[in-house]
Amino acid sequence: MELFEPCLVGKVNLKNRIIRSATHDGLADEYGGPSDKLISKYAFMAKNEVGCIIAGYAIVSKEGSSAYPRCLTFYDERARDSYTRLTEAVHSYGTPIIAQLAHCGRQTSSKVIGMKKIAPSAKRHLFYPDKAKAMTVEDILRVEEAFADSIAKAKEYGFDGAQIHLAHGYLLHDFISRNGNKRKDEYGKDIYGRLRIVKEIIEKARAKAGDFPIWVKLSATDRRKKGMRIEYSIEVCKLLKEYGVDAIEVSCGSVQDGMNTMRSKRMPMDAVFEYKEPVASMPKVVKKISLACAKAVNPLIPQPKPLTMFNYPAAMAIKDSVEVDLILVGGVAKREDMQKAVDSGINAVSMCRPFICEPNFAKKLKDGKTNVSQCVMCNYCGLVIEKGETKCSLGKIKRKDKSQ
Repeated sequence: MELFEPCLVGKVNLKNRIIRSATHDGLADEYGGPSDKLISKYAFMAKNEVGCIIAGYAIVSKEGSSAYPRCLTFYDERARDSYTRLTEAVHSYGTPIIAQLAHCGRQTSSKVIGMKKIAPSAKRHLFYPDKAKAMTVEDILRVEEAFADSIAKAKEYGFDGAQIHLAHGYLLHDFISRNGNKRKDEYGKDIYGRLRIVKEIIEKARAKAGDFPIWVKLSATDRRKKGMRIEYSIEVCKLLKEYGVDAIEVSCGSVQDGMNTMRSKRMPMDAVFEYKEPVASMPKVVKKISLACAKAVNPLIPQPKPLTMFNYPAAMAIKDSVEVDLILVGGVAKREDMQKAVDSGINAVSMCRPFICEPNFAKKLKDGKTNVSQCVMCNYCGLVIEKGETKCSLGKIKRKDKSQ
C-alpha cells in the first residue's frame, strides 16, 4: 500500500493514509465550538495534504469537562454554526474530518468543573487528587445518552464520523480497565460488564445516527496496576468489532502514566516548572532552587522506551487476531516507519506532535522535501496546554541549547 493514495478506513474515504490525530488545541470559542483561529488551523492542514483530521477531543457533557482551558465541547447548541463552518472549511480541500468525543471522568478537577466529578469507582487520581464519586446506574445512562446525542450532532454538523475516546485515562478508559473499574454490578465484574457502557453508547448512537461511522481510540496498553495489557485488549477489540466499531486507533497509556503516551528522552523539567501546578506558582527563589534540583536528578528518572513506533507491536498483535481497520499512533515521525506500518497491513498512521511542529508536514512528505518530522519530542507542547493554547516550542528549545 502507498502512503499517498486514497483509501477507505472505517467506512470513511481518506485522501491518503496520513491522519492528524486528535490534539487538544486550546482554541475553543465561548460556547465550546471551534474558534476562527482553530478553523483556520485545520483548514491549513487540509490544504497541505493531510489525509484526514481527527478534531481535538470534545466533551459530551458539562460534568465531563476538562481542566484544560478552552477545550472543545459538544453540549451547547450555540456551537452548531462554528462546527458547521469547521467541517465546510476542511471539506473544501477534499479532506474528511472526524469528531473525537470524550468525558474526562476522574481525570479533571471538581473545583474547575464546578461539580463533583464522577467515575466508574470512587478512586483518586495521582494528578487530580480530589476523589471522584462512584457513578450510579442513572449516571451511567445519562452519560450514554450524552455520547449518543453528541455522535448524532457530529453527523448533523457535517463530520464524516465520530471517534469515541477509550484511552489515556478518561472515563471510558476507566470503565473498560480493571484498574479503574471495581464495580460489582452489571457495569463491572468481567469484560462484558466493563464494556457494557460502550456497547450501549453504540446502540443508542445507531438509533439516533444510523450507519454513521464510529471509530474508537484505545489505550491497548498502560502502566497502571491491573491496567490494559495486550492480551486483554485483543479481547476488548473483538467485542468492539462485534458491537459495530468501524476502526480502532491504537494508542497507549494514561495521564497517570506520566510520559508514556507522549514519550521523550527526558522529563521536560523547564516546561513542568513553567506550566504545571503546583510548582508553576512557587515563589521565584524557591522555584529556581527546586528546578535546579529537579534537573540534577532528571537523567536518573527512567522514561518509557522505545521512543518511536511504540504502539506498533500492540497494533500488530490486534491485527493478527481481529479483522478490523486499524490506525497506528505514537512516535510515528519517519516516512520509512509509516511505510512499514501500512506494508504490515495497518490501514493508516496518525500523528499529533509532528503536526504541532509542522502543520504542513504531510505536504512536505508528499513533495519529497522531507522524510522525517522536525519534532524533537521535547514534550513542551504536552504541558503548555495546562495554561493555554497548544504550541510548539522547538525554536525556544534550540535557542536554549545554543545558550548553554
